Amino acid sequence: MFSPYYAWSRRHGSADPNDHCAINIALYGPGRKRWAMTERRRGSLHQTPNSLGIGRSALSWDGDALTIDIDEITAPLPSRLRGRIRLHPNALVNYQTAIDPDGLHRWRPLAPCARVQVQLQSPSLGWLGSGYLDSNFGTAPLEDTLSYWHWSRAELRDGTAVLYDITPRAGKKTSLAMRFDRRGEISHFALPPQPTRLANSAWGIGRSTRADNQDSQITRTLEDTPFYARSVLSSRLLGERVVGIHESLNLNRFRSLWVQAMLPFRMPRARG
Repeated sequence: MFSPYYAWSRRHGSADPNDHCAINIALYGPGRKRWAMTERRRGSLHQTPNSLGIGRSALSWDGDALTIDIDEITAPLPSRLRGRIRLHPNALVNYQTAIDPDGLHRWRPLAPCARVQVQLQSPSLGWLGSGYLDSNFGTAPLEDTLSYWHWSRAELRDGTAVLYDITPRAGKKTSLAMRFDRRGEISHFALPPQPTRLANSAWGIGRSTRADNQDSQITRTLEDTPFYARSVLSSRLLGERVVGIHESLNLNRFRSLWVQAMLPFRMPRARG
């Protein structure tokens, strides 16, 4: 949904989403950051009820775990990013909700609590840890429906907390505060009506969250782009001190032509 090529095709009235597909891998660590997001044409797309292949990378579901086989080239500095990720859900959640007033865009937390195994060959490293799997889908361009969102996910002692603050282009702002336990049970919880302001990103993206008190802070910015920031957030939720992943998305910036012109440097498009 953040493809500049897809946006250009839509403006010319000939957009086929299957002709604009990609697998995005972002790797953060003490060494240099690695990023891969090569857009491919429909001839590189292969789908079955239980698998999705895009280029040399593929995802498959065996009824117990999601396996992600990665074979990508990073950008803007080319290097190989290759290996396997296995995600084992604690429970699958049968829940989805609209995130805009007209119901054009929906969010589905497929596996809010999961175990993840990562084994990479390029670079050579691996680890085990907790994970999270969700899905966003819609029937209209996201930037035509929403102006801004703040999202975060934090691991709790017995589950996961997910927060959404959404600013639509028309209508009232909406918020979600949800807890998912390891058995897949869902509950909503109340947070202060006013968000806590966080430090802006270097590109000037405003960031905020909701928490038990006002001492939330960004401890590390993972991605800092003209329209999007991904960060590590320290805060307090439901009486627990938590560390989570936070993102802020400015769709007013994304739809601007100068941002669209910059995106191909991070998202090349394969010729075949």
